[in-house]
Amino acid sequence: MAGSGTVLPTPSHQGAFSLAVDAMGGDHAPDSVLDGLELAAERHPHARFLLVGDEARLTGMLATRRRAAKLCSIRHAPDVISGDLKPTAALRLRGSSMRVAIDAVAAGEASGVVSAGNTGALMALAKIVVKTLPEIDRPALAAIGPSARGDVVMLDLGANVQCDARNLIEFAVMGDAFAQSVLGLTKPTIGMLNVGSEELKGDERVRLAAETIRDSAFGANFRGFVEGHDIAAGTVDVIVTDGFTGNVALKTGEGALKLMRDLLRQVFTSTIPARVGYLLARPALDRLREWMDPRRYNGAVLIGLNGVVVKSHGGTDAIGFAHAVDVAMDMVTHRFNDRIREGIARLAETAPPRIPAAPR
Repeated sequence: MAGSGTVLPTPSHQGAFSLAVDAMGGDHAPDSVLDGLELAAERHPHARFLLVGDEARLTGMLATRRRAAKLCSIRHAPDVISGDLKPTAALRLRGSSMRVAIDAVAAGEASGVVSAGNTGALMALAKIVVKTLPEIDRPALAAIGPSARGDVVMLDLGANVQCDARNLIEFAVMGDAFAQSVLGLTKPTIGMLNVGSEELKGDERVRLAAETIRDSAFGANFRGFVEGHDIAAGTVDVIVTDGFTGNVALKTGEGALKLMRDLLRQVFTSTIPARVGYLLARPALDRLREWMDPRRYNGAVLIGLNGVVVKSHGGTDAIGFAHAVDVAMDMVTHRFNDRIREGIARLAETAPPRIPAAPR
């Protein structure tokens, strides 16, 4: 096995690791990471994980987590990227657990990486070390969220503040592949976020992107423009937008959910009759809490790279980290990047030549 480190028992089959895992990234690492892998190991018994971090510490901790230990190999990394370290400084820290894990993806040793560490550092390292797919102009940050009709994919969520029409078109292709791989949808519907649903609304880049998608192989599943309220309504399975708008929409939605939780808490604790009402409504509220649990949606993905890169929330627990691993494993298992390549090829064959090829 390439690299130094203690090798723990692994499955009998050979080949690249399923995922490289940054064991030291996150507010509660490495405990939450290892506990998350213990949960994920039950759902993915044939996976192989390259666990990167403090070898001596991880060896002792992994010995008490038997399911994870059967699937993990440890590779030593002496350094940790702190949450406040600037991306430029993180690039120079070649011995960090995040960098060593990403290097394994770039070298083809692992199909993807999961980290709960510094978001800016992960994005910078992934773009520079793993690099963008030749077919893609810019990678995008995608995530899954709840809606009235089920889960919905949204991208970009902040990787690209300014986007042109080509970027938006590629986001649609990547969102389609993501919804197929992670949500299991055969023909996900796609919508482009705009200030109105009418075809003449929005600026030129949005209208050009929508027109191109509509006239391509993806046109049958393209529902045109959607508005902000359509995100929660689940009008479409995939919502495409630029990173500035997407990030604002994401943070607005998170704030609205927090407000709803706080208001419910106030309502059900304000009076004695309200507390009695809470006891009666508790089964339904427990189901609502489970449905809205942010841990179910943990795992933002930087897509469009030569490998799977999943960012877990830094403050998540074992359940949340296990969900991030689930997302990464779904992408690896269902050939996510191959789906992107196939989608871009279909787009090139069917879309009218309105937009010049991206410079290389």
